[in-house]
Amino acid sequence: MSPNYILVVICILLSTCSFYETNAQLSANFYSTTCPNVSSIVQNVIQQALQSDARIGASLIRLHFHDCFVNGCDASLLLDNNATTNIVSEKDAAPNTNSTRGFDVVDNIKTALESFCPGVVSCADILALAAESSVSLAGGPSWNVLLGRRDSRTANQAGANTSIPSPTEGLTNITAKFTAVGLNLTDLVALSGAHTFGRAQCRVFSARLYNFNGTGNPDPSLNTTYLSNLRQICPQNGSATALANLDPTTSDGFDNNYFANLQNNQGLLQSDQELFSSATTLSIVNTFSSNQNTFFQSFVQSMINMGNISPLTGTNGEIHLDCKRIN
Repeated sequence: MSPNYILVVICILLSTCSFYETNAQLSANFYSTTCPNVSSIVQNVIQQALQSDARIGASLIRLHFHDCFVNGCDASLLLDNNATTNIVSEKDAAPNTNSTRGFDVVDNIKTALESFCPGVVSCADILALAAESSVSLAGGPSWNVLLGRRDSRTANQAGANTSIPSPTEGLTNITAKFTAVGLNLTDLVALSGAHTFGRAQCRVFSARLYNFNGTGNPDPSLNTTYLSNLRQICPQNGSATALANLDPTTSDGFDNNYFANLQNNQGLLQSDQELFSSATTLSIVNTFSSNQNTFFQSFVQSMINMGNISPLTGTNGEIHLDCKRIN
């Protein structure tokens, strides 16, 4: 009698075993035999993209974030509109339209992977791997990305409009959106630290400079020198799409300066500065500001936590051959 047969009998008698446990768990070595060079392939494409676009790393990590907050980390954000397959794209949702970018780099990564290991690596895993590479290439921590996600056959534009935290929302609302996907306050503050690199368009924060909450005055929490600098970048009737650095000190490096900026009232977005206005998050900001290693460790754990939001695994979903459309 085989050991496997005995195990099956025991499981049936005890009714305690799940034969799907391996499918429900993401694993750092998921592609160790099917695509062993997956991480280096992803990193090489991003390194090439960084040569002509210094902000691409921040854009790629944002794609992973905006994907995971809507129906989990399933690459649904990458799907284009398609009337034949009834896809109404999340790209056209308010938090994403004319804002999310880097889709071409994701396509380049997918093309590279398809030439090495066709039909193996999901687009959802590409987003998770691209986020890690983007952080490590900018001087931040590196970590073993948990893998094994599969790709969604549907998109959820309505969910994208309601589930993704907004840069103009208050801390209470943002906390509720994090809680809804199983993330806590430490995750919220740590993941906000990704704003240590990248840019934001003037339209996202210009109300803070001129008409905060309809008062006709700037946000009183803004450092006055910082306010003056931002008004030069974003004059009252200037371009809504002009860009300002999220971190005015080390704009393309991944470090803990973001938290020192909050202490100095130099958070670019309302959602950033609010982290220093509440006792529940202020202490975490101070901890991360005083110890970069602590921030890095928390950030890595929070990225893993976010990457674990409702992944499709096993036989659920599919492996998209083209990240823009279902097979």
